[in-house]
Amino acid sequence: MTTAPAPDAEAVARAVGAVTDPEIRRPLAELDMVRAVRVDGDVAHVEIALTIVGCPAADRIERDVRAAAASVPGIAGVDLAVGVMTPAERSALTERLRGGRARAMPFGPDSLTRVIAVTSGKGGVGKSTLTANLAVALAERGLAVGLIDADVHGFSIPPLLGLVEPDGLPPQPTRIDDLMLPPVAYGVKTISIGMFLPRDQPAAAVAWRGPMLHRTVSQFLTDVFFGDLDVLLLDMPPGTGDVAISVGQLLPHADVLVVTTPQTAASDVAVRSGLVAGQTGQHVIGVVENMAAMTLPDGSVLDLFGAGGGAAVAAALSASAPDAPPVPLLGSVPLSVALRRGGDTGVPVVVGDPTDAAARAISAVADALARTGRGLAGRPLPFTPR
Repeated sequence: MTTAPAPDAEAVARAVGAVTDPEIRRPLAELDMVRAVRVDGDVAHVEIALTIVGCPAADRIERDVRAAAASVPGIAGVDLAVGVMTPAERSALTERLRGGRARAMPFGPDSLTRVIAVTSGKGGVGKSTLTANLAVALAERGLAVGLIDADVHGFSIPPLLGLVEPDGLPPQPTRIDDLMLPPVAYGVKTISIGMFLPRDQPAAAVAWRGPMLHRTVSQFLTDVFFGDLDVLLLDMPPGTGDVAISVGQLLPHADVLVVTTPQTAASDVAVRSGLVAGQTGQHVIGVVENMAAMTLPDGSVLDLFGAGGGAAVAAALSASAPDAPPVPLLGSVPLSVALRRGGDTGVPVVVGDPTDAAARAISAVADALARTGRGLAGRPLPFTPR
């Protein structure tokens, strides 16, 4: 008869340490959140430290830790003690999350993250809906994706991604000292000014001018912990105002995706947004035409906003920089009830109705972006020869 081995404290520590913090998305052991583990008989005594008082992920962490400890052979019971990190422990954690660097914007020219600013000349072209769906489509392709709602005055990203709590308001980011952890929806880490408005004034207007807008964009880039990203999307406000200038100054190496509708009134203005991006050193990678002609059930075609605007913008931007590669029309997204419905319900059409014509067009744009990637030419790589 073989006697089962006695439960091992090291095995319990490994199991508990492998549990992932759902907000920071790293193992508890790596975050120094496991304070002590011991085993008495068949009972595991585990002590962990949460990052902050009232941690919104506390229930899930406790549940996962109990399950992990109980999964170790020979453990029949789990005694879990939950504490909170000291200020010194939190400071050490934030420094570790920043990679030992001082407080700084991590998306500089030497970053491996591809930054794409989604812009338009005028409002009402469906830019935010398109950006939200592109972010989700890229995440579905296995990429680590972040999304900044840089349209400070007209923020709309949280509800488009279903980031709405029972009270109808967007969730607030968890703060660890001066570091903010962005809420996640459909695999996309998202931040928006709408998450910071007073809870008793959810409809308050953001009436800010240049310096405040610049500071907000800068803080989103510096103080939000996105972790290692493949792609960071910025949903830009329409036009070429303060935020566009700030992003051009903070992220002069960013790629720019221009969104327009087919009609001339939108496409003419969209060209200007692409030209301003080029003046700051940013690279226009393509044009997406939204609200294009849709095919009706009887087979007829409804071109409510005309045709050809996307191609015209791409041609104009190509002509403005004859020595650069031509700016392609990456996709034409048709008018779609499913796309509109997905925005209203917080279920992006690329997830809720992936066979819809608009979903297929957006997915094709995501494929094109995922294929091209960001070039490494002329950029320092983060390694040291030995």
